[in-house]
Amino acid sequence: MPIKKRLFVALLAISVVFLGGLAIIVWYLLTHQGILLNQIIFALLIGGAALFLVVIGLGILFLVLALWSAGGIQTPRNMMLLAVNSLFPLALTLGQLVGIDREKIRASFIAVNNQLVHNRGVHVNPQDLLILAPHCLQWSGCPHKITMDVNNCKGCGKCPIDDLRRLADTYGVQLAVVTGGTLARSFVRKHRPKAIVAVACERDLTSGIQDVKNVPVMGILNSRPQGPCFNTLVDIKQVEESLREFLGMAPGKNEEPRGINYRLGG
Repeated sequence: MPIKKRLFVALLAISVVFLGGLAIIVWYLLTHQGILLNQIIFALLIGGAALFLVVIGLGILFLVLALWSAGGIQTPRNMMLLAVNSLFPLALTLGQLVGIDREKIRASFIAVNNQLVHNRGVHVNPQDLLILAPHCLQWSGCPHKITMDVNNCKGCGKCPIDDLRRLADTYGVQLAVVTGGTLARSFVRKHRPKAIVAVACERDLTSGIQDVKNVPVMGILNSRPQGPCFNTLVDIKQVEESLREFLGMAPGKNEEPRGINYRLGG
């Protein structure tokens, strides 16, 4: 398991230990400090907390097995999602407390998500596949409004949008360029894709993946040579490989659909 994925899994495990320790402290205080509680309510609270920790712990165990086996072992997806979504905020906080950059933790989460999606072997029809891209990929000096209609792109080659549009046309998939999470969620609700290839920064990808947890999302980080949210770039080859995987096509080997520029970001 690459170190990138191990980071997030380790933080999840530490979060479970932290919650377990907190539960033990609360139990000790309630039973040794003379606080009178209804024994039935107390037992239900302790039992509920213990059950939650067991389920979450099993979810992390299944997550490790899924990553280790690369899909060779079938694991309960819902239990893994519960563990990840429940503990992610705590894992993020604990990681920051020990000096780990939050973007590094989010990138690790995205890597884990992508591996799990890969393990599932999801295949969809082209019309059910969506490329979701942020508007910051558009050249800052472009006068054309592409968030309403990506076909307004004139193909000048100054940003990755034209390459993404050509990819969408080549493979017959949908492409949406959005200004933020609200518009992205609205587009997903309207078009109901069965799989998504999403391009964004660590923060937006993390929140987006969690928002549409019932739809498999392959997350691709953009690069920001000029800073966040300004003239960002994306690896077009990585986008294409994700499309081909969802479409059940073999990884491209020296195959370059005509008209697509494979430099980073166009």
